[in-house]
Amino acid sequence: MSDQPVFQTFDPAADVEITYRDLPHWFQPGVAIFVTFRTFDSMPQSALDLWEREQLDWLARQGITVSAKELRDAGARFIERLPEALRTPFQKVRDRGWHERLDMGHGECLLRNPVVAEMVAESIEKFDANRYDLDCFIVMPNHVHVLLQCRPGWTLRRVANTWLDFTARRINKSLGRSGHFWQSEPFDHLVRSVEQFDYLRRYIRDNPKKAGLKPGELLYRSKSGPPGSGGKGS
Repeated sequence: MSDQPVFQTFDPAADVEITYRDLPHWFQPGVAIFVTFRTFDSMPQSALDLWEREQLDWLARQGITVSAKELRDAGARFIERLPEALRTPFQKVRDRGWHERLDMGHGECLLRNPVVAEMVAESIEKFDANRYDLDCFIVMPNHVHVLLQCRPGWTLRRVANTWLDFTARRINKSLGRSGHFWQSEPFDHLVRSVEQFDYLRRYIRDNPKKAGLKPGELLYRSKSGPPGSGGKGS
């Protein structure tokens, strides 16, 4: 990893590209992004059902009655239907629950294998200081977190697709298997403030402890200073 770059935070006055699939995707050039991508088997139906139930229970406590089907069919766009004051709190509940499900360690957890984890790390680091700038990343047993900032001419979608396509082929070949390896749609979040940048940096660093992992079950790399030294203008 190269020298520490300057990471910028979201500018609400600037243009932002917003796209939807199952998840919302916001992209603003030259802004730090927190990205999570996961293995194909990391979120079984039982975990999705629990995540859905948590959202419905939270909504019910706010006096909003909605069916599981309505929530499921609307997907990420459901947030737009909520009163403005509830959108951010609900998004936090939704995102937190999603990441908690990942930390439960469902699936084969093939990324626990140090050789496989290193393949992912090599792909992430390959175009650092070229297509994007890395702050830190962690390869967990069934998912990966990255804190980065895309350089001009590169979008997160292009960068992430390159990681997923290349590593899936290489890992499958090394394991003598074929078929899906990654879930096709990463989770991403534009960093809103220096404080949030530092929080996400700590979250990545501390994720193994929260998931109850032992040394050797993860791969963590950082080129940043301690929390508090990153973010806009640092």
